[in-house]
Amino acid sequence: MNLHEYQGKELLKSYGVKIQEGILAHSAEEAVEAAKKLKELYNSGWCVVKAQVHAGGRGKGGGVKLAKSPEQAGELAGQIIGMMLITPQTPPEGKLVRKVLVAQDVFYPGASEPKEFYISVLTDRGRGANVIIYSPDGGMDIEKVAAETPERVFTEHVDPLLGLRPFQAAKVAFNLGLSGPAFKEMVAFVQKLYAAFLGSDATMFEINPCLKTSDDLIIAVDAKVALDDNGLFRHAELEALRDTDEEDATDVEAREYDLNYVKLDGNVGCMVNGAGLAMATMDLIQLSGGEPANFLDVGGTADAQRVENAMRIILKDPNVKAILINIFGGIVRCDRVAQGVVDAYKTIGNIPVPVIVRLQGTNADIAKKIIDESGLQVMGAVEFQEAADLVAKVLKS
Repeated sequence: MNLHEYQGKELLKSYGVKIQEGILAHSAEEAVEAAKKLKELYNSGWCVVKAQVHAGGRGKGGGVKLAKSPEQAGELAGQIIGMMLITPQTPPEGKLVRKVLVAQDVFYPGASEPKEFYISVLTDRGRGANVIIYSPDGGMDIEKVAAETPERVFTEHVDPLLGLRPFQAAKVAFNLGLSGPAFKEMVAFVQKLYAAFLGSDATMFEINPCLKTSDDLIIAVDAKVALDDNGLFRHAELEALRDTDEEDATDVEAREYDLNYVKLDGNVGCMVNGAGLAMATMDLIQLSGGEPANFLDVGGTADAQRVENAMRIILKDPNVKAILINIFGGIVRCDRVAQGVVDAYKTIGNIPVPVIVRLQGTNADIAKKIIDESGLQVMGAVEFQEAADLVAKVLKS
């Protein structure tokens, strides 16, 4: 689950991380009032108007603008809200901007020059550890830095059992070239950032830029946060932050039906029970000359209604040219799945693609009878290879 910048910053703030303060606005009028309030609080008429969408690269796409007065903040907010923001991380058509964050100006005069860094915390599954990735060259072109000067990107792996050690946080500050008060500030920043990463069951915290201000404070000017869906049962307050407007409509519907669904780019929809069988089924489709169009696990308690809902979701993908239903009935009863297929045909109406059904296990004989007596144009299979051959056949035809 992804968070908006303003949500990620509030999460960081709850762990003691210094952030660029801001006020959310849904209209130009609200942006003007937000800018006036920031002017009162920070004695600066300048502010930054930032589009709030689940995508990076907003500045390059025209979604981040500097305003020199509250009135200009309203004008810029009016331009940004309602635009289709296109960045390297959005779909080709872009994302609709529904709100903006009016944020304080943090590039104020002081004793030294401000400096932008890049810092992120991720899970390195290959190493079985968390990793802090950081660079002294933060800002909009961090991808260019990683590609052209990879020696400027540092990593610090953290043992999940030992946790972040003080010397590791100090090492980050040292490699970023800091000293004096800014060094101490960065050490504290890294420690609190890592605590937020662990405490929220996140899979990623990306701060770009992380700013050393002209008076040597270290603050998060941006925050890109991804949370582990599997940990949300422990964080009802974070689950409530979900913005379904920013998510794929099919993913939202699948979650409402309690289906494990991931859309892919192929042409064969698949419906299975169990993640292991799903992976094997996708391999089967690939070996048969097709490409899996989705991962869809109806779970161990699949009934007719869940199967019907799953069928509806698969058919929402216009790229699907065939559907393979592959069920091994252990806990799941095959007859319930078969009834779900029949009900889907009756309720949905015309299903424009071939459907291949392989049902093995509990009540498989009853399931076969239900399918055979339904009069539907459904192709049945018993063996895995038989199902693969049918997939290949319908794709060729």
